[in-house]
Amino acid sequence: MELFESLKQKIKGKNISIVFPEGDDVRILGAASRLAKDGLVNPVILGAKDTVEKVAKDADIDLGNVEIIDYLNQPADQIDEMVAAIVERRKGKTDEAKARDWLKDPNYFGTTLVYMNKINGMVSGANHPTGDTVRPALQIIKTKPGVKLISGAFIMQKGDERYLFADCAINLDPDANALAEIAVESGKVAKTFDIDPKVALLSFSTKGSAKGDMVTKVQEATKLAQEQAPDMAIDGEMQFDAAFVPTVAEKKAPGSNVAGKATVFVFPELQSGNIGYKIAQRFGGFEAIGPILQGLNKPVSDLSRGSNEEDVYKVAIITAAQAL
Repeated sequence: MELFESLKQKIKGKNISIVFPEGDDVRILGAASRLAKDGLVNPVILGAKDTVEKVAKDADIDLGNVEIIDYLNQPADQIDEMVAAIVERRKGKTDEAKARDWLKDPNYFGTTLVYMNKINGMVSGANHPTGDTVRPALQIIKTKPGVKLISGAFIMQKGDERYLFADCAINLDPDANALAEIAVESGKVAKTFDIDPKVALLSFSTKGSAKGDMVTKVQEATKLAQEQAPDMAIDGEMQFDAAFVPTVAEKKAPGSNVAGKATVFVFPELQSGNIGYKIAQRFGGFEAIGPILQGLNKPVSDLSRGSNEEDVYKVAIITAAQAL
């Protein structure tokens, strides 16, 4: 089944709420309206009600089933509750005055709603750099127990083919421990999107065919990932052709349970990950869906500032699926 049809079936009727901090953006409002009409999520828009309604009216967008929260004009007791939640969560790193200041920022306000379980997930980034979305999530929601970092994955889809690439968005040069964590989290996330995880840790070397610190890092990461997730098919280090092409795998990595049939590709550092997914997208004709933030306690998704309404709609569906 096509990915988004499958995800729609999973989330429909589950009463999942998604907050959108960028309420004055026509792309956000258009997507929120569609999500509500399709019965997929309960969209919550942050912004001044008059401003949000004017943007919607000018674009002929129906917000009849969309909740609008004027985050700068909330009852004092609600703000006090949110401030207390932030101060407690930050354990001395953020005082009450700083927490009140944070809540004047829609990304912090939305993140806090998600942390407090008042909302299931957040989608932002149409008008903000990645850091403005990720920073509040790391400070307040934080990573899952046992997970030290977040990473950014892309679902790569074309026809019946569907793969996951990571990390293509967040970590510049992860060490072996971080790379192992990314590999395991990528395998877990792949399952959410109906991908049977066969995780390949990529390199310019296959099974010791080349030497160097970069190769050693991937070899160590593979061993750590296999120890952390013994029931998951994980292997490396391997070149992309060995991971993807069965005839090459037979020559370069005979006996591997991943080589030649990998579905999850873990890049050794951000540079190659970013280049790799864009080559597949532009040369290979794959649709790149993401970045999907992996490792957080609760789902927060970062949009590209070049996103269109359809992108926002799809990322919201992905975020809702992660909230299940």
